[in-house]
Amino acid sequence: MAILKFAASAVAAQIAHARACSTFLPNWNGPVGKPALILIVGNGVHLRSNGIDGTTTRIVTTEQADPSFAFADGINPFRDVDWMSRRREAFRDLTGQFYTDILDDVQMLLDRGAGAIRLATDGHTIRVFVRRASDFLIGGIYDVPSGLGGTFRVILKDACDTFALVRNCGNCEDFDAMQPYRVPLDALMEIDDRRAA
Repeated sequence: MAILKFAASAVAAQIAHARACSTFLPNWNGPVGKPALILIVGNGVHLRSNGIDGTTTRIVTTEQADPSFAFADGINPFRDVDWMSRRREAFRDLTGQFYTDILDDVQMLLDRGAGAIRLATDGHTIRVFVRRASDFLIGGIYDVPSGLGGTFRVILKDACDTFALVRNCGNCEDFDAMQPYRVPLDALMEIDDRRAA
């Protein structure tokens, strides 16, 4: 999992542009009738409005980028020397356009005064990443997806803004004897959190 970080002011400008438009770029399923954000992975990684207002002739492509778009920190070809390797870390060799459904969630964070917008991606899905390491209790007990369709109960040993170091507890003897391991921070679920694993 990679965490992409964007300046809130740049993202807010893209949302304002999208909301000011009445015509929108189509997605793979055809016409779109509402504002949205598109994540472009190509010449850098950036968020842009899906709005068409006649002020630009640029079509969304992975080859073209505009400095006014909201670029991910460290993956801006206009500013970052190492942007290609950072893009590969986050998306491997995948490039393209992702029509997202994150606009309302991002707007909520902007309304709360967030200085940066963080998105979590595994290369195929994009989610707004809201929680930080400080939101979790070291020594607290959480559930994490097992990768087999269920969950493991774990104790949180340490956390940074991307990953958590956890140790199994309360599962079965073999699993609980495992060494601590890393999981994406957003995989930690409160015990009563019933989201799908």
